[in-house]
Amino acid sequence: MMKNYLDANIFMNAFLYEDEKAKKCKEIISKIARNELVGVTSTLTWDEIVYSIKRLLGSEKAEISGERFLNIPNLKLLSADKNIIARSQKLIVKYKLNPRDAIHAATAMLNGCNSIISDDSDFDKVKEIKRVKV
Repeated sequence: MMKNYLDANIFMNAFLYEDEKAKKCKEIISKIARNELVGVTSTLTWDEIVYSIKRLLGSEKAEISGERFLNIPNLKLLSADKNIIARSQKLIVKYKLNPRDAIHAATAMLNGCNSIISDDSDFDKVKEIKRVKV
C-alpha cells in the first residue's frame, strides 16, 4: 500500500470545521484509522495543531485536539532528525519554502511517501513529491 504523508492542515480542518473540506479530511483520517490508507506525519504536526488551536480557541480545546491527534489509530509519527533538517534546508533554498513546510516535505521524501495530502499549494513547488489536494 502507498504511504501518504499528511500535512498538519488535514488534522486542523478535521478538528475545527464542519464544511465539505473538513468532511474529506475526516474521511482521510478515518481510512487511516481503519487501516485502509497508510498515513504518516511528523511529530511536529502535533505542535502545529496544539499551538494553533490554543491561539484560536484556548488551552482546553488545544489539549483535547492534541489528545485526539495522538489517539488516531494506525497513524505513524516520524521524528525530525538531522537528516530531515538538512534536507529541509536544501528545500528552503531550492523552493523558498517556509521552514515547517520544508520539514514536512523532507520528512515525506526521506520516508518513502508517494504523496503529501495537503491544502497548502506551496507544496506544488516541490517537484520531488506530489501534493494531493483536499
